[in-house]
Amino acid sequence: MTRRDLLTLGALPLLAQNKTLPTSPVSIRKCDSYTEDFHEIFSKMFDDLGGLPRLVRNKTVTIKLNLTGSPGLRYQGKALGLTHYTHPRHVLAMTALLDRAGARRIRFVESAWGTAGPLAEYMLDSGWPVRQMATAAKQVEFLNTNALGGFAKKYARLKVPHGGWIFPSFEFNEIYQQTDVMMSMAKLKNHDTCGITLAIKNMFGCTPASIYGNDSGADDPNESPTSGRDQICHAGKRQPSKIAARELDLASPRDPFHRMPRISVEVAAARPIDISFIDGIETMTGGEGPWISPVKGTFKGTSHARPGLLVLGTNPVTTDAVGTALMGYDPRATKGTPPFHKCDNMLLLAEQAGLGTADLNRIEVIGGKIQDLRFPFPMSA
Repeated sequence: MTRRDLLTLGALPLLAQNKTLPTSPVSIRKCDSYTEDFHEIFSKMFDDLGGLPRLVRNKTVTIKLNLTGSPGLRYQGKALGLTHYTHPRHVLAMTALLDRAGARRIRFVESAWGTAGPLAEYMLDSGWPVRQMATAAKQVEFLNTNALGGFAKKYARLKVPHGGWIFPSFEFNEIYQQTDVMMSMAKLKNHDTCGITLAIKNMFGCTPASIYGNDSGADDPNESPTSGRDQICHAGKRQPSKIAARELDLASPRDPFHRMPRISVEVAAARPIDISFIDGIETMTGGEGPWISPVKGTFKGTSHARPGLLVLGTNPVTTDAVGTALMGYDPRATKGTPPFHKCDNMLLLAEQAGLGTADLNRIEVIGGKIQDLRFPFPMSA
């Protein structure tokens, strides 16, 4: 970590040294196949954490899926859920389980890549059994939050509690404000810019492209966005639509490896995660999707992998820390150390923001031992 990095972190209270940092248990399981009985497995994992009904009974549960990249982009021709998407069998099981636990309403959300159209159609294009999912509980909704989408009336400004590094607040589709319980349903993967993409990084997809996308309007949101968010968020080449807050410091680095770990933590702080689920049964290593170059990517190579792991927790930092350790990495590694070869460690940034602890010594792990279940992800840069 450079002197500048330390000074940037020092602008916030050194909460990482504070024993009051939130912590909570994390449940892990060895699971080798998507044909397993996930109702039973998920039930036992939630029981490890004190039970699901106490978390969701009579509440609106919003589940942020990981459907990154176009459905037409396949890694080695494999089904999307086997490499970089949330797996539909997990969605089916989670829907039924939440309904049985008393959830009042279940909303599946994603800011679908390149479109503001119905999320259900996007999921159908991905090969998902949408009709079966829609009837797995009393009230199920599929919402594309890339724009207002015809189901929301306005955007809601949610502030970053610690003030933020890049943005002090974000404009989200109002359904994120109407949420009682937020679940991040992530995949166990590397990330070309952030090193890892687990529960915290998955929440970046909540930001609407209508406001933060490359073709967003400078004055008003573009309610028909067709592009990603790299110009505004990753590279800081311009500001979001005027209804959103400006950047805090236009003189700050325009480097994606500096910006994206911070923005990811800011988003997860502004819209807190109540349940973190990470699927590591099958995945890909070396990057977050098939568009990552095996030659020019941070990890210099991608591959399909079968870690055979499931991770569940109620604190995103503790859950991601355990997931990172299961990948063979030190969750407290600093910049320049795998998997954070070029970027800042978002788990340490999350500690600085007071979201939780990444110290494995302070995290109770239930259901297995990390050293017994560890599946090494790539180390080389």
